[in-house]
Amino acid sequence: MASNDGELTHLDTTGAARMVDVGHKPPMRRTAVSCGFLVAEEPTLDRVMTGDLPKGEALAVARIAGIQAAKRCDALIPLCHTLPLDSVAVAFDRPAPDRLRVTATAAITARTGVEMEALTAVSVALLTLWDMVKGIDSNLVIEGIRLLEKRKEPTT
Repeated sequence: MASNDGELTHLDTTGAARMVDVGHKPPMRRTAVSCGFLVAEEPTLDRVMTGDLPKGEALAVARIAGIQAAKRCDALIPLCHTLPLDSVAVAFDRPAPDRLRVTATAAITARTGVEMEALTAVSVALLTLWDMVKGIDSNLVIEGIRLLEKRKEPTT
């Protein structure tokens, strides 16, 4: 990642990877929203939505898995800062008969952004859904994981 002046901020003067020093930045209210999709057969997603799966209620398990993953993002991605998250929410909707969208919103008041936490929440929630339904559907696809929005506002 380059800073505004073109300097590579994740490399030290010898070219070695390092965690970015954000100590000079002011704390701000930061929010990130990400999403991704589980593509599955329509009857599989019908069962996901009604909670009728051999492994139990998949949406509740995936929601908790996503929240937990956001809280532990720094343990999964080496150069991420350890962040005291203010909130993480994971939501589900079905925009098509064969598609389930997972959306995660993470918020913090800190010196660095919270995008990685939102993306990690979506990724792990989707992997959890996969694990919950793989026994009844072998044609699963995870796709479209992306950052939808990031905001920062001065704290008052």
